[in-house]
Amino acid sequence: MKKSLLAGAAALALTAGMAQADGHMMFAPGDGAFNWDSYEAFAGDNDLSGQTLSITGPWIGADAELVESILVYFEEATGATVNYSGSDSFEQDIVIATQAGSAPNIAVFPQPGLAADMAARGLLTPLADGTADWVSANYAAGDSWVDLGTYAGPDGEDALYGFFYKVDLKSLVWFSPEAFDEAGYDIPTSMEELMALTDQIVADGGTPWCIGLGSGAATGWPATDWVEDLLLRTQPADVYDGWVTNEIPFTDERIVGAIEAFGHFARNDAYVNGGASAVATTDFRDSPAGLFSYPPECYMHRQASFIPTFFPEGADADFFYFPSYEEGDLGNPVLGAGTLWAITDDAPAAHVFMEFLQTPIAHELWMAQSGFLTPHSGVNLDVFPSDAQRAMNEILLGATTFRFDGSDLMPGEIGAGAFWTGMVDYTSGADAADVAQAIQDRWDSMQ
Repeated sequence: MKKSLLAGAAALALTAGMAQADGHMMFAPGDGAFNWDSYEAFAGDNDLSGQTLSITGPWIGADAELVESILVYFEEATGATVNYSGSDSFEQDIVIATQAGSAPNIAVFPQPGLAADMAARGLLTPLADGTADWVSANYAAGDSWVDLGTYAGPDGEDALYGFFYKVDLKSLVWFSPEAFDEAGYDIPTSMEELMALTDQIVADGGTPWCIGLGSGAATGWPATDWVEDLLLRTQPADVYDGWVTNEIPFTDERIVGAIEAFGHFARNDAYVNGGASAVATTDFRDSPAGLFSYPPECYMHRQASFIPTFFPEGADADFFYFPSYEEGDLGNPVLGAGTLWAITDDAPAAHVFMEFLQTPIAHELWMAQSGFLTPHSGVNLDVFPSDAQRAMNEILLGATTFRFDGSDLMPGEIGAGAFWTGMVDYTSGADAADVAQAIQDRWDSMQ
């Protein structure tokens, strides 16, 4: 099944066809396939007339306009005034603001690590009782989302501080449907089938994979995503959790095994476009181009949901879930990222807003535009403007386990330093155990 990647155009077409109420609501209440009942019920239960809510996050420009298009509905439902401010240096700004006593009511964290640190310092307010139960019951792989938003407070006691809203998906393999159809290849549904397809493509005289690690000063990060995805497919999730906190060292045989599992794909000259020696030097933005040449230079590219931005104009692309091992019995793990919303200056309106984020309509209104995925199992997937976004969200809803990008959870010197460079060394021929030891030595030196 082909999926259009023209999500932006589809979103504009949908928007153009919807009436606007009061001159500023993107979709008029009652129109479309949205869950307006959830909106009306929320509005009937909450009156915040005269109150002001401040929110700070990482979004600026067009992204800020998207989040503001959702905040309008909270204002209309409650009578509150919402002031959103975005910053491309959010992580620094929110720390300064909280220390100065001028924090917004709600902060939107791109990574859980900073939120956990602020919770431990008493700079966040726990979410209302029952929120964790709601997330567990209403989000796919709900316990994963509860765990990711639960931190120790200043008293050492765990509490739910963060609510995930807007998620990104990484466990995807991109391909050209035309190339697959012409070669007669089927979509693999298990890692065993994926590896068999890899060998079949070689036997047919083709090259299975496009892989590139180049990214300027951040060269190496695409390989860390591979390792994280493969660790989730070879070991239980608690091994992943222990690894990102250094309770399980890089030198553990299970971690080394995941690195070597990446090497199975990336260090085989027959498997990779340009040969193994090209992996570390090929820019990640350029690497998928081989999917769309004729004949194809490569047939598959594992990368996150954002990668179509770098596809050639007019490229015919599709994707499938980076599958788990059938023999592993570890379910359907998904690797990704997302934004976590937390209360940084307690106020009644802040808690009401967190209730708003639990309504299907709060998710659907952004889904109907662009760049939004959600694990909320109560949303109507029909509001997505493209089959591609809908299919991605179905992968997210099918997850049995969700884990946040591991390198983003590690200290910057490791996750955005030694891990990146170590994977470049490994891809270039270094021994996996030696690479793991070097990364672990760096982490140990930080203690």
